[in-house]
Amino acid sequence: MKTPHLILVMIIMMLFGSSYPVSKLVLNNSVPPILLGSLRNLIFFLALLPFIKFRMPERKYFLPLIGFSFSFGTGVFMFMNLALNTSKVVSPIIIASQLSVPFAIICSSFFIKEKINTRKWLLIFTSFIGIIFVGFDPKLFNELNAFILTAIMAFFYGLTQVFSRHLKDLDHKFSTAFMGLVGFISLFLISIFFEGNTLHHIANIKFDTWLLIFHSAILVTLLGHMSLFYLYKFYPLGKVMPFYSLFPIFGIALTFIIFLEVPSLYEIIGGIIVIGSIYLIHLDNNRVN
Repeated sequence: MKTPHLILVMIIMMLFGSSYPVSKLVLNNSVPPILLGSLRNLIFFLALLPFIKFRMPERKYFLPLIGFSFSFGTGVFMFMNLALNTSKVVSPIIIASQLSVPFAIICSSFFIKEKINTRKWLLIFTSFIGIIFVGFDPKLFNELNAFILTAIMAFFYGLTQVFSRHLKDLDHKFSTAFMGLVGFISLFLISIFFEGNTLHHIANIKFDTWLLIFHSAILVTLLGHMSLFYLYKFYPLGKVMPFYSLFPIFGIALTFIIFLEVPSLYEIIGGIIVIGSIYLIHLDNNRVN
């Protein structure tokens, strides 16, 4: 990979890693978690709106597009924010979110009958072992609900990867904008029914909190993903995907800087097992491709 592209992919992974601690900061400022997901979707939908040409996609894209939109725009953002809101610590959530990769492989095997070799099954097993190891940290005994919510988020992200494979020939800006619109509407309605006082909460969001929400929507979701699509023009997917293993490292580092959250020995060992397994899965995908 050329040096400018290497620098770009590092910046992208840093942005992805920042999503978790920045979202935690927003939640700490009394923004309800489901509403946060809705606003994040709305902002990047509006940002993309001037750059897309709306036309009805072919019928074959309808189901994958709807599945992609609800899985990512609704499921991923809602359960990620609920997990962060429930947990007192951020680093274990970042580590557990890496289960999205094994879940994506399992969903691909179940829904589209992709073959999984023995090596990959072993790596999926070790990634779950790493999460279980993190869970043995005594300070996380009261964080079971947060881990369950993170696992659900990872499952939805895995579904997202399955649906997105059927959207490769659809304009990325259109599919991302449609996902933002679906996510905004669905989460806004869920927020009204389950969180209440939605308009009151929006009116009381402070300027600095809005800046953090814009960071998540514009820099992470929009700029980060669009930059990845740019890199895919120069490199095969298998060349870029191993770098995904860096974003939890950046995320944990930023969590330490922002919250002074020092990872325990359980988190370090479990994190190495999980991140190492995910990295080897990406390398295995690259070898197979």
